[in-house]
Amino acid sequence: MNDDNSKRRLGRGLAALIGEMDQPVAIGAVAVEATVNPDRMVPIEFVGRNPRNPRRYFDEAELQDLAASIRQHGIVQPVVVRTIAPERFEIIAGERRWRAAQLAGFVEIPVIVRDVDDRTALEIAIVENVQRSDLNPLEEALGYDQLIAEHGYTQNDLGEIIGKSRSHVANSLRLLKLPEPVRDMLASGALSAGHARALVPTSDPVHLAKTIVAKGLSVRDAERLAQNDIKAQSDPEHGRRTLHKEDKDADTLALERTLSDSLGLDVSVSHKANGGYLRINYKTLEQLEEICRLLERR
Repeated sequence: MNDDNSKRRLGRGLAALIGEMDQPVAIGAVAVEATVNPDRMVPIEFVGRNPRNPRRYFDEAELQDLAASIRQHGIVQPVVVRTIAPERFEIIAGERRWRAAQLAGFVEIPVIVRDVDDRTALEIAIVENVQRSDLNPLEEALGYDQLIAEHGYTQNDLGEIIGKSRSHVANSLRLLKLPEPVRDMLASGALSAGHARALVPTSDPVHLAKTIVAKGLSVRDAERLAQNDIKAQSDPEHGRRTLHKEDKDADTLALERTLSDSLGLDVSVSHKANGGYLRINYKTLEQLEEICRLLERR
């Protein structure tokens, strides 16, 4: 399958591959998704999850709520699947509905069959979940990383496909630098993406993450905590340096955050009365080339 054709197809939206997914409509006091005609009904045990689906976490209370709605209204939007063996199917989109249908005791579910290859199934799963905001920040980052590592996507490609900025993709990928305990806190919702991004350049993200959670710190407080840790790394002797490094004021820290979020890279600003410097840290040639492109445009 041609890479450019695949990316252009996904950029046009999911409707071309999985049918029109209409907006929710009201049934009584309950908002449910509009009906889409299925290809067929299949026994629920003939359908299995996609092991490469980026979504890993499903809230049990939300599944129970959906199961109750399904008992009342049925499955109004079919599960999108592909054939993996005679009368055996793998989910492309709709694993949450499939799980809730099992809780509701359904023995059959409506499906739309789209026979696509492994890569396209992964692409659809990632794009569909991102567009519906069904992924937590860690799952989103892992999905982007999968497409980049396995299918040669650039950050710009992904931004165009999912309708996000390149800096959003870059900032998501930065979360994968965090150690496993911090990732777990991010996946569970104990930490937000803003909290987690602040911890990436610190010396002990796990300890700082535990402090943030225990004290219920805001993202701004977490950024201050991280900045203090970074300063301590540059000054291990705590004041024995010949030159004293002044604390950065709130405006400078805010400027650093704005530039870092815009570029998706670590940015440091040093400003004094007679001038200063702006430092952008990059780790790959792709990141350097992107910085050069941005500067050349101006």
